[in-house]
Amino acid sequence: MSHRIINPDGLHDPVHFGYSHVAVASGELVFVAGQYASDADGHVTTDDFAEQVEESFDNLRTALAAVGLELSHIVQLRTHIVDHDSDKLAILGKAIGAIWGDLPPTQTLSGVASLALPEMLFEVDAVAVRP
Repeated sequence: MSHRIINPDGLHDPVHFGYSHVAVASGELVFVAGQYASDADGHVTTDDFAEQVEESFDNLRTALAAVGLELSHIVQLRTHIVDHDSDKLAILGKAIGAIWGDLPPTQTLSGVASLALPEMLFEVDAVAVRP
């Protein structure tokens, strides 16, 4: 299976963290690495959970746009929440509902003790399908 790795402009350079933002496999499947509320230098932009969720999905949107796709092309999400609780689940559910309405993609949510950077409270990665 051939694949292509892409690190789009508008997102921080992730290579020194040991990953890339997007992988396109066989021209049909697109894999997007964990996105978080980062600026162009990879710094976390806010300590507010809801804002981190929103900015993470904005970065996911940017990653997909680099290969001509949109959030509607996502078939699977994996979300990671530091110190997961029902309040954070409600915030995530509201964000997903605003994007996908009544037809969200599949999702696996993991409650975790920490993520790659101490300031990170949320991370999302995705698999999309090119139509």
